[in-house]
Amino acid sequence: MDCIHKASVKSMTKLLETAFSEAQKLSNYLQDELAQQLLEDIQNELCWQETLSRKDIDLSVLQKMAQSALTTDQKGETVEKGFGEE
Repeated sequence: MDCIHKASVKSMTKLLETAFSEAQKLSNYLQDELAQQLLEDIQNELCWQETLSRKDIDLSVLQKMAQSALTTDQKGETVEKGFGEE
């Protein structure tokens, strides 16, 4: 999914600099795995921001869904699972 994002060039935060510095210590294979995950996360974040900025999106629906999920969790009706776990 390609999302167009108009971003100004920004400097890297210290925390991100530290993360990249630590990543340099990993094997090439692990660096590539980490890079692929990061690139996917960045693309997903840009798409999410683009979606939320659209004028035709009813944010109240998302707010209701979030509140419902919080209420369900507070009642203890949720089951903790790993990401993507069925």
